[in-house]
Amino acid sequence: MLNSRMKLSTPTLALPLPGGGNKRQGFTLVELLVALAIFSVMSVVAYRGLNAVLETREHLMAENRKWRELAVFFAQMKEGVTNAVDRPVRDSGDLLAPAFLGKPEAVGENDAQLIFTRMGLPGQQGYLGDLQRLGYRLRDRNIELLVWPVLDQAPHTRPTVSLALGQVSSFVVRYLDDKGVWQAKWPVIGQNDVLPRAVEVRIGLESGEQVTRVFAP
Repeated sequence: MLNSRMKLSTPTLALPLPGGGNKRQGFTLVELLVALAIFSVMSVVAYRGLNAVLETREHLMAENRKWRELAVFFAQMKEGVTNAVDRPVRDSGDLLAPAFLGKPEAVGENDAQLIFTRMGLPGQQGYLGDLQRLGYRLRDRNIELLVWPVLDQAPHTRPTVSLALGQVSSFVVRYLDDKGVWQAKWPVIGQNDVLPRAVEVRIGLESGEQVTRVFAP
């Protein structure tokens, strides 16, 4: 009777899944390698895209800086040329130099391609408000600004030299005479004009651009 009341337990067999084996967890080595390869390709593509964006940004910043510096240079030069005055000076060799002097090439440490006397800065007193002697020249791929401390110079008077514009391959200045002819030098022999009617400045940049501006003294 005791045996009839007892429930017989039948052992449960674990049946294999179709295809064999139990249900597996995780990834195989092949799957991990494929995932890593895909991630690597995506990383390279993302890096190249970011690098292209950064290079474009740097290029745009360099271009903006170049044209901004060029605009400042031309504004400064225009302000000087348009305020040129008829005031000859004595140079360091005690020779009379024209109020406005232009030539294709500068000769020596204290010379320039374009030299002129200009009025002082408006609203300024002392040195800045007095007449000034300025010069521009191309040297070592830079346009330099020369400022003489006095108009009539002593034998050892030297100008102060500063950078006006960098990365320049050419600097050409021409002068319009009273007959409407552009001249490479100023003053023109046989003409009495102290100042040219116009000054043409042509600058070649190392990046390949050619920029021309015309100013009227």
